[in-house]
Amino acid sequence: MFEWLFAWWEFAFMKRAFVATTVLSFSVAPVGAFLVLRRLSLAGEAMAHAIVPGIVIAFVVAGLSVMSMITGGLIAGLSVAVLTTVLARSTVIREDAGLASLYLIALALGIFILSAAGSAVPLKSFLFGSVLGIDNETLALIAATATVTLVSFAVLLRPLVINTIDPVFHASLSRRPGIVGLWFMLLVVLNLLGAFKALGTLMAVGLMILPATAARYWVKTIAAYLLLTFLFALLSCWAGLFISFHLSSVPSGPAIVLVAGGLFAISIVFGPQGLDVMRYLKKERISHAS
Repeated sequence: MFEWLFAWWEFAFMKRAFVATTVLSFSVAPVGAFLVLRRLSLAGEAMAHAIVPGIVIAFVVAGLSVMSMITGGLIAGLSVAVLTTVLARSTVIREDAGLASLYLIALALGIFILSAAGSAVPLKSFLFGSVLGIDNETLALIAATATVTLVSFAVLLRPLVINTIDPVFHASLSRRPGIVGLWFMLLVVLNLLGAFKALGTLMAVGLMILPATAARYWVKTIAAYLLLTFLFALLSCWAGLFISFHLSSVPSGPAIVLVAGGLFAISIVFGPQGLDVMRYLKKERISHAS
């Protein structure tokens, strides 16, 4: 039994995957938590697709260079974010409609360029990633992303909380209230890029959002929420990797996200701020006893 549980320890690629996803959990947890609190969960999904053309163009031009693909994805993501703001302020299209339109165009454009270029790299590697094939360069990128994210939250946590709870009050306190929101969106794009090589564009946002939505059903304070989001993200990564290791036909990225989805479902049913079935059954037993 013991050997079965730790059989993965004999393989270097599994060790890399566990280290990478552990560090990634530290990084995506606070970003996902504030996406949920700021009601921007779908914006995170949109930005995950918006970075695709930049990554694909960089790949076609420079090959499998992590830095070039990160640079291309960052440019594409920020371009979509800026263009969305311009459209919302200059036309009758609202921000959500503009973002939805632009990210759909960006996703289709990325897939078209990849197919037209006749790439030997299959499309699914871009959409679903390859967490078991992480190299040193990708590990360094994930570590750098986590460092930038955690340092940024150490500095921005207080103004970000105020801006999330009461944007009007925050605007009255700050000369440039938009900087906090802009920097936060930059962290969203950065973390999506950091998770891209491991989980792909479709799965990366799942690890970002699902642990945060699951944790929301259990806690009420910001500190507890951030901690539980991290624990759920870490559990999802470890359990997903374990499942994919022992079931070779199951890809790692979708396994990780499905575990996170399972935690979300459990939280809906049993969480104190969800349906809380246990409390309901307890009340039923008391009412029947009386």
